[in-house]
Amino acid sequence: MVILDGYTLNPGDLDWSALAALGTLTVHDRTSPEQVLERARGASVLLTNKTPLPRTIIEALPDLRYIGVLATGYNVVDTAVAKERGIPVTNVPGYGTAAVAQHVFALLLELTQHTGLHSDSARAGEWSRSVDWCYWRTPLVELAGLTMGIVGYGAIGQAVARISRAFGMNVLAAVRTPRAGEEGVEFVAMGELFRRADVVSLHCPLTAETQHLVNAARLSSMKSSAFLINTGRGPLVMEADLADALRTGRIAGAAVDVLSTEPPAADNPLLAAPNCLVTPHLAWAARASRQRLMDAVVENVKAFLAGKPVNVVNPVS
Repeated sequence: MVILDGYTLNPGDLDWSALAALGTLTVHDRTSPEQVLERARGASVLLTNKTPLPRTIIEALPDLRYIGVLATGYNVVDTAVAKERGIPVTNVPGYGTAAVAQHVFALLLELTQHTGLHSDSARAGEWSRSVDWCYWRTPLVELAGLTMGIVGYGAIGQAVARISRAFGMNVLAAVRTPRAGEEGVEFVAMGELFRRADVVSLHCPLTAETQHLVNAARLSSMKSSAFLINTGRGPLVMEADLADALRTGRIAGAAVDVLSTEPPAADNPLLAAPNCLVTPHLAWAARASRQRLMDAVVENVKAFLAGKPVNVVNPVS
């Protein structure tokens, strides 16, 4: 068994022993594209997080029997050629639901309360020098009574809806397949959601249909007081259009945990856009979340070795 890029899952605070108990295990912290073939050669079980496994690599590994992705998204693997070879590819759904939903509100509360800004201000001495007993540097926004618009209503979208309702927010949701409403959630078309929501939070998968879902046209339909949050996938958003909307005040603010290229180029427009929070794809990374991921990876490999693979994204005969 070979892990090509284990560092982000386990930078040292977790334990690989449960996986190592299943066979001979080699863990690489990181693997460049040029190193993949050499490091994967001879492996029957190959595990990757973000290291790409294209057709040329998979076809060059005659001993390969199983590919496990240490994440939910599996676009780094050419699943079609794996299926041709009879190699199941598995992922890990659901492990980060609580952590990602929590991060959505960490971002939203920073956009609305500016906690970091005001803490820095007080620590810099502004409160000590103030003639008033309190002050605020930017307008503060109360969430109760506002409308949360959730694009994609899977496990994470549903968790965000529950937290939204706890804050006293109204909830809209847009889904690919029409469905009946449920208590506290109104299902609407995508265009209506962008027009009505005070906060739009993205939780849909990245597909050909959803790439650049948020673009100049969508942004122009939003309220000027609205916020956009993306903890889904970077290419859901046309980054230059969002930066323009922030610079011109078309919307009030945005927060993203994902970008179209990661790590981003230094000139990515969102890194310099006003009223924009950028976190480095860490919504999933709470220790408890990573432990669930680790446990699920072990169970995926166990199931494969037992001849009954689970969480297979490319069913093979």
